[in-house]
Amino acid sequence: MTPPQARFRLPRSVRFGLIVAFLAALGTGAIVWYQVQEEYRTSVEDLDRRAGVLLHRNTPAARAALLMPDQQAGAAMGDRLEGHSRLLGFALLRPDGRLVAAGQAVTDLEPTLAPIVMRLGPVQSEVREVVRNGAGTTHILASTIAGADGQPIGSLAILHDALYLENRLTRGMVRGLVLALIVAGVLFVLTSGLAWAVFERPMHALAEWMRKLRFGGAPELPPRGLPVSRLQDESVHLAASFRAARSTERESAQTATRSDKTWTRERLRAHALAALGNDTLVVVSNREPYMHQLQDGKPRLVRPASGLVTGLDPVLKACGGLWVAHGAGDADRMMADAKGCVSVPPDDPRYTLRRVWITKEEDEGYYYGFSNEGLWPLCHLTHERPLFRAADWEQYVKANQRFADAVLDEVGKESAVVMVQDYQLALVPAIIKQRRPDLKVGLFWHIPWPNPEAFRICPFRVEVLHGMLGADLVGFHLQQHCNNFLDTVDRMVEARLDWDQFSAELRGHTTLVRPFPISVQVWSEKHAAQGSDLAAQCRELRHRFAIGDVPIGVGVDRIDYTKGIAERFRAIERFFERNPSHRGRFSFVQLGAPSRTHIPRYRDLVTELEALADAINWKFKADNAGWKPIHFLVAHHDGPTVYAFLTMASVCIVSSLHDGMNLVAKEFVAAQGEPDASGATGDGVLILSEFAGAARDLSDAIIVNPYDTEEFAEAIRRAVEMPPEQRRERMAKMYQQVTENNIYRWAADFLTALTQAKASAESGTVVVPPAGRAAAAP
Repeated sequence: MTPPQARFRLPRSVRFGLIVAFLAALGTGAIVWYQVQEEYRTSVEDLDRRAGVLLHRNTPAARAALLMPDQQAGAAMGDRLEGHSRLLGFALLRPDGRLVAAGQAVTDLEPTLAPIVMRLGPVQSEVREVVRNGAGTTHILASTIAGADGQPIGSLAILHDALYLENRLTRGMVRGLVLALIVAGVLFVLTSGLAWAVFERPMHALAEWMRKLRFGGAPELPPRGLPVSRLQDESVHLAASFRAARSTERESAQTATRSDKTWTRERLRAHALAALGNDTLVVVSNREPYMHQLQDGKPRLVRPASGLVTGLDPVLKACGGLWVAHGAGDADRMMADAKGCVSVPPDDPRYTLRRVWITKEEDEGYYYGFSNEGLWPLCHLTHERPLFRAADWEQYVKANQRFADAVLDEVGKESAVVMVQDYQLALVPAIIKQRRPDLKVGLFWHIPWPNPEAFRICPFRVEVLHGMLGADLVGFHLQQHCNNFLDTVDRMVEARLDWDQFSAELRGHTTLVRPFPISVQVWSEKHAAQGSDLAAQCRELRHRFAIGDVPIGVGVDRIDYTKGIAERFRAIERFFERNPSHRGRFSFVQLGAPSRTHIPRYRDLVTELEALADAINWKFKADNAGWKPIHFLVAHHDGPTVYAFLTMASVCIVSSLHDGMNLVAKEFVAAQGEPDASGATGDGVLILSEFAGAARDLSDAIIVNPYDTEEFAEAIRRAVEMPPEQRRERMAKMYQQVTENNIYRWAADFLTALTQAKASAESGTVVVPPAGRAAAAP
């Protein structure tokens, strides 16, 4: 759905000036209108007087003429009937309104004159009127002429051309309008300029000073000329308190960094303060961490299903800063300010989310088209033909420019460390660096990188690579992906490669390439339910979905052809075929979040998986009344629901056909391995695809080839029947690996490498990260 267009808001000083100008124009116009109308009324009265004098002079002659026959009456009046200048002439009429004699200019106005003369009578012996018609504007004075006996014998009418009065009225109105506009313009310039100089400019300067204060680069004193002297005094005190608090925080942060061994939110914050210095941390991604959707006419907060969000939201909560993302929710604009900014999380704001507005046309081409029908299948190599269209590429370029513009707008002239996320924004690093080469820019690619032969399919491969090589640091999950990327650069771009330092130099700019296996945070930091609350939630979920009390396996995925859900279902079917004793004693629950449903392949996939699950359930229906081998729950499940299923599952299956990392595997380990209130840990078993990046980190999982259904089914049997001691031993090892190499350590490693990469590029040397991290995966 295309988001509604944002309302344009004028500066307050301009709005104030417009209000004053409007009121001044209204007042000036009213005064001018009154004056012009008064002048017009005076002119009409003057014309009445002149006509009255002429009437008085010519009444005796008219009386004598009306006593004669018509032809003699006209001759008796002679030249007196003719006019001159603005006097059109005279008209002599009988009591019945019949024209006896008239001046030459008056004869043509007989149709206009007759209705007025007919109004004369005993009650009204004289009529004065200004008549407007197609012939012009005429002033008419008509009076009854009485005989010696006092009875009316006719009437005399005097006509003047009054068009000059209308012209004078029009000119007065035009002059008045011009005067009102001049007064309004002068007052607008004066009031808006005064409001800007006295109020708005000082307040903008104060806001900019506070912004620099927050980032650590503000002058000691606030700007001068604030409209209220007390505001300047309080700003000085606020700055002193803020600097003292920051100094204390840095000291405690340094202490925490030296003393802590495990990476925690506090330790990451301490490390970030040291690594970032006065720089702002900026994360840029297509998917936003918090989305507002309308539900029953009211905005509702939604956490999108995304491994990227799962990984990075804790980092921003710990470090603070800015997250720039596509505002895709239909209520996102309602909850953001004029620039698209909103503080998140809403209940405990830790950082700012800047939403970028993308049109429907851009979204279809940039996101659904080039990104997810082109780059996504190309990089995952899962036998889905990538589609590349020139129109999609144009929208991809346009959308990347929008994201880069938003970052540069928010950063302003300050220094920042920018972490660009994933394949939707491959061009953003180069766009940012072209305008702000001093910024530290890193790109983390969350999906696999294919071999050069596969990437050659992309018709815009050179442009994509140039965009990525604008970054100071490009990160992947695995060393294998780093190798593939540099191989691709070597074959398709005129860049100088340094395989010893794992870097590429393009047009004088050096980009380091490093592996950074991403991870998760522990569930206790997410305030997940524990103890009796968790047990009650698990019982409610079992009852709601009619799962019963049998042990369950669980899968948690976006519905995507790369996740191997169909292969998973077929392996479960084969497991029950080979092990009938487990029928009715074990069920598998698949939580499937619909994704990218605008793309036909994804819509069809939901239908295919539902049909496959129904067929398998029907096949084993007669074995146990009320039991289902597969519960396929298609919905966007919230964090507490996912956590409840992960904790009550005895087996978790991750069967990706190709995946950069897959954080569900690590989320399961974090949920199972974390001790509860009594100190007990879970003993779930993880079945993990060898094609997921997590398989390199979680070697104590049961590693499978999801394409081998027989091996896969046997792995499920091993997991279900594994002795408790072995299950706990495996889980403890994996939990230690996940907690030691958690999301905070990932962020710390990436920030360190990025800041060092920028510093080394400026000094002409390359700083290589510790070998243990650089070679984290073969």
